[in-house]
Amino acid sequence: MSDAIAAELLSQVVLNIFDTVKLTNEVVIQKENFNKFSNQLEKISSILKSLPIEDIENPESLKDALDVLNQAITVAKQLVFEGHGRSKIYVLMNSRRMVARLKCCGEEIRRALRLIPLASKDISEMLDVEYEDEDEQVLEKVEGAIQERNLDGTYANELLCCIADAMGVPKESDALKREFQELKREMESARSRKDVAEALRMEKLIAVLERADLITSVQEKEIRYFEKRNSLGRTPLEPLHSFYCPISGDIMLDPVETSSRKTFERSAIQRWFSQGNTLCPLTMLPLDTRILRPNKTLRHSIQEWKDRNTIITISTIKSLLETNEQEQVLESLDKLQDLCLERQIHLEWLKMENFIALLIGLLGSRNREIRKRVLLILSLLAKDDTDNKQGIAKVDGALRSIVHSLARQIEESKLALKLLLELSKTNILLQLIGNVQGGILLIVTMLNSDDVEAAKIAHELLENLSFLDQNVIEMAKANYLKPLLLNLSTGAKNVKILMAETVSEIELTEQNKLSLVKDGAVRPLLGLLLENDVEIKKVVVKCLLKLSSLLENGMLMIKQGVTRPLLELLYSHSLQSPALQELIVATIMHLAISTTHQQAEEERVLLLDSEEQVYKFFSLVSLTELDVQNMILKAFQALCQSLSGFTIRMWLRQISAAKVLVHLVELNTHAVRVNALKLCYCLTEDGDHRNISSHITERFIKVLMNIIQASDDAEEMVAAIGIISRLPKETHITEWLLDSGALQTISACLKDQHKHASHRKQVTENSVEALGRFTVSANPEWQKRVAEAGMIPVLVQLLASGTPLSKQKAAISMKQLSESSYCLSKPIKKASVLKRCFTAQETGCPAHLGTCTIESSFCMLQGKALEPLVRMLSEQDVGTCEASLDALMTLLDGQTHYSGSKVLVDANAVAPMIKLLSVPASRLQEKTLTALGQIFQLDEVRNKYKAMATMPLVDITQSKDSRLKSLAAKGLAQLGLLDKQSSYF
Repeated sequence: MSDAIAAELLSQVVLNIFDTVKLTNEVVIQKENFNKFSNQLEKISSILKSLPIEDIENPESLKDALDVLNQAITVAKQLVFEGHGRSKIYVLMNSRRMVARLKCCGEEIRRALRLIPLASKDISEMLDVEYEDEDEQVLEKVEGAIQERNLDGTYANELLCCIADAMGVPKESDALKREFQELKREMESARSRKDVAEALRMEKLIAVLERADLITSVQEKEIRYFEKRNSLGRTPLEPLHSFYCPISGDIMLDPVETSSRKTFERSAIQRWFSQGNTLCPLTMLPLDTRILRPNKTLRHSIQEWKDRNTIITISTIKSLLETNEQEQVLESLDKLQDLCLERQIHLEWLKMENFIALLIGLLGSRNREIRKRVLLILSLLAKDDTDNKQGIAKVDGALRSIVHSLARQIEESKLALKLLLELSKTNILLQLIGNVQGGILLIVTMLNSDDVEAAKIAHELLENLSFLDQNVIEMAKANYLKPLLLNLSTGAKNVKILMAETVSEIELTEQNKLSLVKDGAVRPLLGLLLENDVEIKKVVVKCLLKLSSLLENGMLMIKQGVTRPLLELLYSHSLQSPALQELIVATIMHLAISTTHQQAEEERVLLLDSEEQVYKFFSLVSLTELDVQNMILKAFQALCQSLSGFTIRMWLRQISAAKVLVHLVELNTHAVRVNALKLCYCLTEDGDHRNISSHITERFIKVLMNIIQASDDAEEMVAAIGIISRLPKETHITEWLLDSGALQTISACLKDQHKHASHRKQVTENSVEALGRFTVSANPEWQKRVAEAGMIPVLVQLLASGTPLSKQKAAISMKQLSESSYCLSKPIKKASVLKRCFTAQETGCPAHLGTCTIESSFCMLQGKALEPLVRMLSEQDVGTCEASLDALMTLLDGQTHYSGSKVLVDANAVAPMIKLLSVPASRLQEKTLTALGQIFQLDEVRNKYKAMATMPLVDITQSKDSRLKSLAAKGLAQLGLLDKQSSYF
């Protein structure tokens, strides 16, 4: 043989390999194994192409080897070709045989290679291929389906999906139907070839796969079912004798044949063997206990008998359920439940018999047990069956009836929840469930059930329903906010906006407001605030406004950084929306109010932290509408009462806020006047009048007086009289007040106990403090007008029964009045000798040694103020004690200190004064020591109180205050207990 002929033959082999490789690469079943075979052929092609023909000594042997190789490749090619154009399911069924033949082809090819001269053993071994058991699990399921003939729909669906994956076919109805029809044609082809065994294998697999939903339509299944049902009678058939197990006497479930060719229930014969029996129960012949063959024919016959009777039973149950006999209905429902649990196909038959509508109707029964059984059966029907789920939902009033069961006893509620949970696994039903009136509210209520299982199911159900935004909104309305918060945090922009709108519109409990802020609602809201759309900004600020209405929330929101973006938006030149401006200011007002919360003080939470911020925000008062003005004023009122209140008040005074506030009050527009007054009252709190006095006008005073006299607003009246009480003690301001009738107005406030009764305490305290500016001893004329107005008895009454603060302020006024008493007391004229003989001599005031009256000398003794002032020395409030002491010490001034001392001794004032020495208040102690120093100049007093005063005085000498130590030492020296040359002095 020439080299040319050898080359031609070699070329033919290579071309044959090329064609085979091309066909092999198109195989979709056992793809991995066929790829390995393809790679093997490509390597052989490379070896042949590089074969040096001219070096071969025996061309005839090359020819023989190439002929064998070409023949082996042609066989392989034919094998691969057989898989083309045939049903993929058929190819899958026979893929094990195909792989086995593929291995044989590979071995033949390797043998042929060894015959080629120059082909080494190493090359042959290099081409050795290990084939894998690919798709083995699927093939086992296919073989199982063929052997067992399981007609369960769920099983068929799962098997079809596994086959589709193995074939590389999409899980779509049309594609799978095409493959199913191809398998049917393959079966007919096998029958025409008289290949009975192969046709029977395919027929059994077809019987299983046609139960799958993607293969056979609902209409086709119904047609097949009713054809079968109509061919049956109405009476169930008795079981054949062969259906019974000879051992147990029961109808067999898993019949097996023994070595004696007798059939028994598997569990029964196994138990027979386990008891040591080795003889056949029927023939008594010895048995091989290892041999138990499934009797598939009998098993199939038993199943067909059961199916026939079940179809008849279902028809009977349907008629019984339509009766009004509750016992029959309950019994029928129990049978129906057993059928549902027995086999999946029974559920399909129930659907075809239109049981769903009948069962839904029974949910209206008054019998709880009937409703519970119906809910359970419906759940079984709905499980893993989208068509049944939709069928339940389509029945008029079905979902409403199921939801009604949620409000009943817990066992029924749980069954209703389970059914709704199953229905919610179909997306198109989410809206229908959510639309049932009160449904979501009831489900949310179940979250708090004492039954742990019910609460868990309710939680899962709400999770499913939350895939629909409208359902999330309904949940939020029912006070279940977790889904809303999740959507607000992680949803798309339009979803976030929708959730924000929901928060802004629905009613929220305080607990829900708090949980929203604590769980992170603020951050996504601030993110939306950056949007350019004004309407979106409005929605966001509405949310922030609602959330900030809770004091604790406002504090948290400040810490989370809402202040700066709100202020920046408020001051933005692009802000053209008055409505948005009002919302922002209202929110800031809420935040300001939150700074008065005790926790805010503990954590030092600040809203405005610079004079510039205070100025910018306050300046809006002059630029905005009344409502916004009021909110700004309220915000500053709150800030003035917060932890940073002193600083805020100082900054407001420095920016001349008083000027603006006085102007707003003078405008006398009630809508804004009240809050302007309140803030003005706050600014007067610290006694710093440097930026206030210059802005006070006579007109302002008159407006204040009119408010006090005529306003029906108690808070406004309290603020007005409070301002008067704190106004700078300047003569012209006091004259304006007197000219405006301030004394008469204050008198009316103190005497009328019924007006503004809810604020009586504040009215009284502010009024008596305001009165103090008219009782200063520097202007006896003002004092006289106070006395003429009948105010001294009022002050005395307050000393006896007022609040600690009103007692303190009344005592201050009494002290100021008493400072003038000695000068105003009229000296007693000495009577003539003749007159002394016939009339008693006038003794005069024991304190002032002259003629005193309330109106002329404002004498505290004549006014009966001494006793309540002495009682006040024992008050718990230090300020009250000090004020009363100051008033009593006016009796010790100047030339009257001896007589005043006697009056105080007679009034039993010394003992409570000594007790004041033990009060830890240095200024009070100092005043007490001074007063006692004067009183102890009386010998009888020193002797009487020496023992009582000693220890308190000694204690003070141990203090660090040198001034107090010195005064205490003087007291001890007065009592004769310390040398006057002591180092204490």
